[in-house]
Amino acid sequence: MTQKLPFEKARREILTKKQAETSEKYGCAPNKREISEYINLGIINIDKPKGPTSHQVSAYVQKIMDATKGGHSGTLDPKVTGVLPVAIGKATRIVQALLVAGKEYVCLMHLHKEMPEADIKKVMKDFTGKITQLPPLKSAVKRQWRERTVYYIDILDIAGQDVLFVIGCQAGTYIRKICHDIGKSMGCGAHMAELRRTKAGPFDESSIVTLQDLTDAYWYYKNEKNEKYLRHVIQPVENAVKHLHKVWVLDTTVDAVCHGADLAVPGIAKLDNNIEPDNIIAIMTLKDELIALGDTKMTSKDMMQYNRGIAIKTKKVFMEPGTYPKTQRKEK
Repeated sequence: MTQKLPFEKARREILTKKQAETSEKYGCAPNKREISEYINLGIINIDKPKGPTSHQVSAYVQKIMDATKGGHSGTLDPKVTGVLPVAIGKATRIVQALLVAGKEYVCLMHLHKEMPEADIKKVMKDFTGKITQLPPLKSAVKRQWRERTVYYIDILDIAGQDVLFVIGCQAGTYIRKICHDIGKSMGCGAHMAELRRTKAGPFDESSIVTLQDLTDAYWYYKNEKNEKYLRHVIQPVENAVKHLHKVWVLDTTVDAVCHGADLAVPGIAKLDNNIEPDNIIAIMTLKDELIALGDTKMTSKDMMQYNRGIAIKTKKVFMEPGTYPKTQRKEK
């Protein structure tokens, strides 16, 4: 049975606060954007190869795409492969929302001596739930004890001293350290032999592309004016917020948010259920375009119940001001 990260298991229901329609004169559904906008507000799910650092892969993507900006969603060690979403252009700041998203890995752990399968399964089961970790000596964070959550560990195969398993965990969990700690708990020692990331938030291996795929797609676009392949390898920035709760706003509210205004309750058309305060949230148009990211100040219940007050403090704006007008004129 395939396990799921918490946001994948969440049952979301969209609540309607105000019945509203969106004008086709303004904005554009993400998958219908002009290719130039698609490129400038896109994210590419790269299959990171073994060898280069995550930063180098991001730089390769920028060079291939002739992009001025690029950013990746969480560092993978040079020897680690797999899912590495890379944002380009105006989408670069979206990676902050992916850095905190849950991750999944397939890991090959090598035990330093053979152990009974029953012991291996018992000890590894103890590493699910809340665990404490001291990051490795070579890490990108301050070396101090941290609590992390392991959502699941599924053993796929045990062959002698090698254990193949899949692990779903909170962002910032060190799999290399988990292997070391498992070996220590079993009294035999262990180390991480190979690692591949299979999920980073809403991105998984189903949409993964190689650097060569991207190079070929961009060549066809530039040299033969064929954008079909580029549209296949680049995803709209909206795909990077699938794991977040959302609110959808009225057309007349969009421009104010584009200028950085906080979102007040009267501007909300519909919203996800189970929204809690002090969480990151995506503010969307009724055409499902990402306007901005913000911090919630109310629950879903409060947003539905009240007719005034600030619901979301706007933090990062992605949509250009003027995409929607300040007011909508009624058609006669």
